[in-house]
Amino acid sequence: MKLDVIKIDGSSAGDIELSDDVFGQEPRRDILFRVVRWQRNKAQAGTHKVKTRSEVSYSTKKIVRQKGSGGARHGSRKAPIFRKGGVYKGPTPRSHAHELPKKVRKLGLLHALSSKAQAGKLVVLEDLTLDAPKTGALARQIAELGWKRALVIDGASIDETFAQAARNIDTLDVLPSMGANVYDILKRDTLVLTRAGVEALEARLA
Repeated sequence: MKLDVIKIDGSSAGDIELSDDVFGQEPRRDILFRVVRWQRNKAQAGTHKVKTRSEVSYSTKKIVRQKGSGGARHGSRKAPIFRKGGVYKGPTPRSHAHELPKKVRKLGLLHALSSKAQAGKLVVLEDLTLDAPKTGALARQIAELGWKRALVIDGASIDETFAQAARNIDTLDVLPSMGANVYDILKRDTLVLTRAGVEALEARLA
């Protein structure tokens, strides 16, 4: 698959041959769903917590006498049936993460990249070099290129000048190649790869 390469100002910078093994897969929704679900579950904090009857603050005095009241023989106001009592079998801190085979995770990334390529939402940049870290100038260039919600993936590291300029643009995410993941790729409308990013991803997924 051959794709045109552009510079950040929109001018042409030649073309690039993309590997069909990485960008030419037939996307499967079930694979993408499994990987995104694995990512989001792993990212959950799992810090939800309720107080049990041993943790609520209440007097330990017996409510009523054991016999003769005509009511139930309650021993504690901390019981779950009372207002402000402890919660029975409520949520406790835990991990929501689950296992997913590495082959499925790799396949999900291949299908995410391929889905952007098939949809025509894949753009290849020569590099991310900027003259100065100017957020306003970069925002205008992005608007001229028509990127409304974009994810930019560079090589092993991100150009510091570009990272500073893109920091306050909420419609633009920037990641190194090792940070490429299915959820972030699918979340944004346009996927932008640098030449270095393409080479790094093809080496990673070969």
